Amino acid sequence: MLYMVVEQFKDDNAKAVYERYFDQGRMMPEGMTYLDSWVTVDLSRCYQIVECQDEAQLQSWMDNWTDLVDFFIRPVVPGADMMKAFQS
Repeated sequence: MLYMVVEQFKDDNAKAVYERYFDQGRMMPEGMTYLDSWVTVDLSRCYQIVECQDEAQLQSWMDNWTDLVDFFIRPVVPGADMMKAFQS
């Protein structure tokens, strides 16, 4: 399943987030895949698309970052797939 992950950097501290990322990587569990991301120009939020099979993988990953990031997560489907579903 695909998930839209919105990360709100705590205390507007993007520097701490990126320092950990450069030191330790994404720290995603096996079976979870990072697809793409976008960061706001003010460096306060990151929007990511990730793929995994269950929410336990998401929780395991978030546990590595909750001291620096607040998460908002929603399952998503590609817009083209939804359009096809409504055309059937």
